[in-house]
Amino acid sequence: MNNENEDFSFSGLTPDVIANALESVGVDPMSGLLALNSYENRVYQFIADDQRRYVAKFYRPARWTTAQILEEHLFTAELAEAEVPVVTPLQLHGKTLHEYAGYRFTVFPSIGGRAVEPGDLEQLERIGQQIGRLHAVAQQGTFKERLSINRQEYVTDALVTLRQSPLLPENLHEAFFAIAEPLAAAVHDVDFKAFAQQRLHGDCHLGNMLIRDQELTFVDFDDARTGPAVQDLWMMLAGDDRHQRALQLDALLSGYEMFCEFDENEAALIEPLRTFRILHYMAWLARRWDDSAFRRAFPWFAEQRYWEQQILTLKEQFAVLQDEPIGAQPNFNR
Repeated sequence: MNNENEDFSFSGLTPDVIANALESVGVDPMSGLLALNSYENRVYQFIADDQRRYVAKFYRPARWTTAQILEEHLFTAELAEAEVPVVTPLQLHGKTLHEYAGYRFTVFPSIGGRAVEPGDLEQLERIGQQIGRLHAVAQQGTFKERLSINRQEYVTDALVTLRQSPLLPENLHEAFFAIAEPLAAAVHDVDFKAFAQQRLHGDCHLGNMLIRDQELTFVDFDDARTGPAVQDLWMMLAGDDRHQRALQLDALLSGYEMFCEFDENEAALIEPLRTFRILHYMAWLARRWDDSAFRRAFPWFAEQRYWEQQILTLKEQFAVLQDEPIGAQPNFNR
């Protein structure tokens, strides 16, 4: 399938279509479908007739190609084979990716577990260990279909989307771009290709990890990409205090380097990558606004005060970019 379904907002993905799709691959839901906290795709948890709990993921049409999705599946299978704790799609009728009524979908086992809470330095060291294990495997191969982290998509295209969006209040338009354009210029010359490129989780934050049996498990490789290793590390750093974030980075790398070497020069990419994410996130919401699920989940995106706050956020980020890159703080007290 070449993802020709035009139902970008899933309007035709009714409960009957979901149930029939699952039955078509031999999975018979016996419970109701519990919608999980996912907006880019549609994800449901249920109990099947074998009394086991499963998760079905229906991919948003017109986003990834079939080849890109299958490469994500192969990556998670490779990680699982190396005993890196990840959730991998089930092989049903010899396939991990299925199609029904124009929708592509995958079925996963529901592993359970609790969310990882922002924690202390010891927890960050454990997280670093797991990311190091993941990267040690990731560096052994390359993506051929998945995208790379790039300025065009995350910054240039994002600003085009925001300029065209009616959600940005007209009275704030000038003030918004008066800081957004200099911010984009500040990261214009960042050369990611000057650093080693590798396969990544791509969206590695605490929300995409679960604690189960005292083990951290990675979930949701939907944004797997090629890029520098630090992309899978920087989102673990919290707070505005530079000294504290340096301590956090050191704790993270103390665990990471038990399994994988880290190029300390990549610390200079942390704030440019944060800039990419800030701009890309706003553009993502603007592009998805025709999907009613986004309007329900993010009503504040259409409010004046949100955009006023974003102008302040962009100004703060521009100031941060003028500082020296954060570095690890050695010999912290664990």
